[in-house]
Amino acid sequence: MNVSTGGRRLWGRARLAALVCATALLPTPGYAAPAAPDPQDGKSIESIRAELNSLYREAEKATEAYNTADVKAAGQKKRLTSLRADLARTEDRVRDLRDLAGAAARTQYRGGDIASTGIQLLLGDHPDQALNEASQARQALRSLATVSESQKSARDTVSRQTDAAAKKLRELDISRAAKATAKKRIEQRIARAEQIENGLRQDQTRRLAQLDKAADQKAKSRWTGGDSGGDTKATGAAERAVDFAMAQMGKPYVWGAVGPSSYDCSGLTSTAWAAAGHPIPRTSQAQWQGLRHVGLASARPGDLIIYFNDATHVGLYIGQGRIVHAPRPGRSVTVAPAASMPILGVVRPGA
Repeated sequence: MNVSTGGRRLWGRARLAALVCATALLPTPGYAAPAAPDPQDGKSIESIRAELNSLYREAEKATEAYNTADVKAAGQKKRLTSLRADLARTEDRVRDLRDLAGAAARTQYRGGDIASTGIQLLLGDHPDQALNEASQARQALRSLATVSESQKSARDTVSRQTDAAAKKLRELDISRAAKATAKKRIEQRIARAEQIENGLRQDQTRRLAQLDKAADQKAKSRWTGGDSGGDTKATGAAERAVDFAMAQMGKPYVWGAVGPSSYDCSGLTSTAWAAAGHPIPRTSQAQWQGLRHVGLASARPGDLIIYFNDATHVGLYIGQGRIVHAPRPGRSVTVAPAASMPILGVVRPGA
């Protein structure tokens, strides 16, 4: 066998091997690789429902924590602005008094006198320190040193308050930034919950709806609050708040939202009562802490029902054992049984 013949044989064998390999890689007719297992396979619909509820509860708690941090920071910023304005006015007053004292000293040095009118006008903004009956310049001048020292002391006090308020605002801004960072993690949990729901089979979706309906029926039987079987209607501001909240039906839950196109739970209740002409605190926790508590048996339309031990959910009571509320991410403003969640208590805006 010469080199040329041997080379041709080797080349032929190589082509044959390549053809065999290529054939082996072709897909077999009628055969498909097994699909990735459904992450919910093997789980009962009850456990899936419990997981969903847990994910959404975490999201709601984070929502209220973020809202609380935001409200505190906004309030502190407003306080700091007011203190800075007070400090500027006090600084102006100290400067005016210093200038007036200098003018008075120069006048006395020259052996003259200074009219009391300008001094009294300057001190008139401070009736507790001004001389109401001063008619002589010497009397006004004797008070000038005392008032000047008092204003300097006031300036120092306001300056310390302003510095403390600025420090507090920096701390609150850091806290708010941390809550905003946590928002991204919460959004991942919400996305996970939505992924679970979207991945459910038809029969699982039907079963989940049945479980929710059964839970609502059980909740109705648990309600022992006011007008459970009566037809008590809201009146005045409470009626306006209920009407406003009911008009938001179908609008989506969005965390941190206060309308007009979307709401979170406390965004709905606070906006409803603001629309009724009676502003209330922004968050469910502040509503629980700041509004008048009433007994569950005395609940009437317009009252707010606060839920969970940490006061992280709220609904507006509309009567006959029902609330209107923004339930959670992925849902819209709706009516639900008042006892569908663990009740912390009831608060009443207004009188």
